[in-house]
Amino acid sequence: MPGVTYHAEYAWLGPDPAGGDGIAGQVRIDTDAGRITAVVPGAPPAGTRLPGLTLPGLANAHSHAFHRALRGRTHAGRGTFWTWREAMYDLAARLDPDTYHDLARAVYGEMALAGITCVGEFHYLHHGPGGTRYAEANAMGAALFAAAGAAGIRITLLDTLYLTSTVDGAAPVGPQLRFSDGNVAGFADRHAALAAPAHGRTGLAAHSVRAVPVPDLAALADLAGPDTPLHAHLSEQRAENRACAARYGRSPTQVLYDAGALGPGTTVVHATHLSDVDRSLLGDTGTGVCLCPTTERDLADGIGPARDLADAGSPLCLGSDSHAVIDLFEEARATELDERLRTEHRGHFTAADLMTAASTAGHRALGWPDAGTLAPGARADLVTIALDSVRTAGARPLAAAVFAASAADVRQVVVDGRLVVRDGRHTGFDVAAELARTIAAVTG
Repeated sequence: MPGVTYHAEYAWLGPDPAGGDGIAGQVRIDTDAGRITAVVPGAPPAGTRLPGLTLPGLANAHSHAFHRALRGRTHAGRGTFWTWREAMYDLAARLDPDTYHDLARAVYGEMALAGITCVGEFHYLHHGPGGTRYAEANAMGAALFAAAGAAGIRITLLDTLYLTSTVDGAAPVGPQLRFSDGNVAGFADRHAALAAPAHGRTGLAAHSVRAVPVPDLAALADLAGPDTPLHAHLSEQRAENRACAARYGRSPTQVLYDAGALGPGTTVVHATHLSDVDRSLLGDTGTGVCLCPTTERDLADGIGPARDLADAGSPLCLGSDSHAVIDLFEEARATELDERLRTEHRGHFTAADLMTAASTAGHRALGWPDAGTLAPGARADLVTIALDSVRTAGARPLAAAVFAASAADVRQVVVDGRLVVRDGRHTGFDVAAELARTIAAVTG
């Protein structure tokens, strides 16, 4: 890919050890072969002008692409996470590789418009109706890889182990049959045949302690080893904690720890209902935590202890999960604002802390340590937001991004040196039209 020079009006160059916000002005960014080769603040104008604030690419560390079809369809009336889950299962029963590809392509296109350059897809919809394997065992995973490529973003496919429907070991039923490989050996065989394209990587996931018995958690941790990202849903619901305590006499966090599934290569998702012991286990092992505030409030999960987790030693990243909203600026500021609700105090995270969670930390959690920063040698991912919209006008650049901007303020997105979004529009297809078409196809 030919080299391109950009000139950013402002750019965020990462946390400032001296205590500043990391914003520099008039920054020349040279790129070549999909990599950043130079970053020069205070440079004279040259190359392609980027008015506004340029950020590194954002990483959506937790996604269930097909949940996007539920937006605006599950909000009326009373209920809980468990009643919402029935609507999700109904949707899961309708998808096949072709419709999943088309829907995911549109969803990933929406992510690109929001400045997301990499997604972690927590993938458990593996098989056909009744659990029958497709002729190509990884047809659904291949559809997701292809969808991300068509939308112009990178993907880490977090291939998910799902074996039981309850902590007590009940067999999967109904649409859950599509999630299960029967046993760890069957999962490992299918996973071994999962080939990632150039824009993709593979990782592993345990759906939850509800869906993976203890011996199988240990086997999955061994399969991941030190170099493969390992993710797991953790303590999203109090009911999960109660069932786990009744079955194992321990919390879900303790179960993961005893199985050898915690550590710097692991990211747990939600971590909403934790004890002091749980937080210490996560922090002491360097286990990452992916917060999904818009989903956690949409599903009435609760507010997790974000600041306490960070203080314990857990790196924080962000995800849009069920895609009630696809907007990592909203996820970032919600991390701070939810802490204010929980504690009745302000000022738990700096804007730089939150932007790091949305970019650098998310990419690391997904196995892309060379992305999420504007520095020589990093992947050439550039996200430029407007500083003159009705939301951002008059605010300081980084504060505007974290505490005022929305996905609608993203003007240009470059992924691995390729222009994917220009003037707020996807360069490949009409994302809104494709969302409408593909969601109608799977919801009727």
